[in-house]
Amino acid sequence: MSADLPNADWFKSSRSGPNQDCVEAAHLSGGSVGVRDSKLGESGPVLVFGPAEWDAFNDAVRGGRFDRP
Repeated sequence: MSADLPNADWFKSSRSGPNQDCVEAAHLSGGSVGVRDSKLGESGPVLVFGPAEWDAFNDAVRGGRFDRP
């Protein structure tokens, strides 16, 4: 999967606090989504998820699959 990372418009969740312990996401070409550690920024790795993968992840989050017991 090819992603145009240098031109990505990265953003943090509106629920992120003022510190740098966050993840950033960017909508990429073809409906993909990039995710990276905000502390590392451009120097760190980026996980790229296809549209179906991202939708499945979001559905699982909304459904409580990752909630702590």
